[in-house]
Parts: sequence; C-alpha cells; structure tokens
Amino acid sequence: MAKINRKYIDKHWLVFLFRGALAATFGCFALFTRMASLENVIAIISVFLLLMGIIDAVGALYCSTKKHGWFNAVIDAAIDVAAALTLLFSVDNLANVVIVISVYTIASGLIDIFHGFLSTVDPTDRFIRVFAGVAGCVIGLVILNAGNFEISTFIRFFGTYMMIVGATSLIYGVHNRSQELEDKAARSQSAKKKTAKKHTRKK
Repeated sequence: MAKINRKYIDKHWLVFLFRGALAATFGCFALFTRMASLENVIAIISVFLLLMGIIDAVGALYCSTKKHGWFNAVIDAAIDVAAALTLLFSVDNLANVVIVISVYTIASGLIDIFHGFLSTVDPTDRFIRVFAGVAGCVIGLVILNAGNFEISTFIRFFGTYMMIVGATSLIYGVHNRSQELEDKAARSQSAKKKTAKKHTRKK
C-alpha cells in the first residue's frame, strides 16, 4: 500500500460533494432553462453564489479545527460572497453582469490552479484542480467577450463552467474519501503489527 502524506488529505471531502452537487444542479438549470429576464438572472446567480459561499465557509470552519487547508476555503468563500453581493447591490445592466461573472470565473480558475500546484501532492487531486482552473480561465475569457450575445447564451457558458466545477468537485470529494479510508486502513494495519510485535517480544 502506498504511503500517504496525511497532511494533504482533504478531510472535508463531504464539503466537496455538496459543492459539486450544487454546482452541477445550477449548471443543468443554466444550460437547459432559457432565462431572458436580467432581474431573474441576477437573482438566481446571486442566490447560487451565496449558497456556494456558505458551503465554502462551512468547509473553512471545519478545516480550521484540523489546522490545515482552512485558508484555501476562506478564499473560495470570499470570492463567492463578493461576487454575489456585487451582483445584488452594484449591477443593473447586462454588461456589468457579464464583467462580474467573467471576473468571478477567471478568479475561481486561477485559485483552482494555485490550489492544484501548491496545496496538494496527490497527482489525481492536482490534475482535477488544474483542469477545473484552466477551464475557468478559458470560459471566463469567453464570457468577457460575449457582450453581444443574448442573456441566455452567456448564462449557458457560465452553466458549462459550473457543470465542470460540479463534476470535478464530486470526483475530488470521492477520491479524497477513498484516500481517507486508505489512510485509516493503513494506520489500523500498522497498529496491529505493532501489537503483534509486542506480544512476540513478551513471549
């Protein structure tokens, strides 16, 4: 069994499952529901981002008890909430909505790339985070240049990114859960070996 660096196992795997499920649900809604009202678009995206922020904040609180990974979750939560509040209170036209969403998408992508290279040593985790990050940067740039598109068109671009976030978050959560179980099994096996050695020495 491969040795696991426990420091880099994300114990908040359940947070990623909730985050992934929410992002995938919104992505499906954005892709397959035609939204033509700017007010509805702002309201729906804002609520979604606030919910994402709450999930990330819960992840940050949990990680703070483990003294590892909490800062990453705080950054994610801050970006989610900042984008949501900006949409709710500072945006009143499509051009500004496009700018906020594109900046949010690019920033989320860059943070994922940062997390991928600096916050994990596991190659699967790294690939997942970097892949989601590159997708965010590319789609964010596409959205930024989608000023002449209809509302529903640029929402579909954002929905596509959220589908990617949803899928990668779910995979990330499941993979980290398997790492945690493997780690527990390794510790249990190690404890049994130590106990067996003690019994052997006593004999």
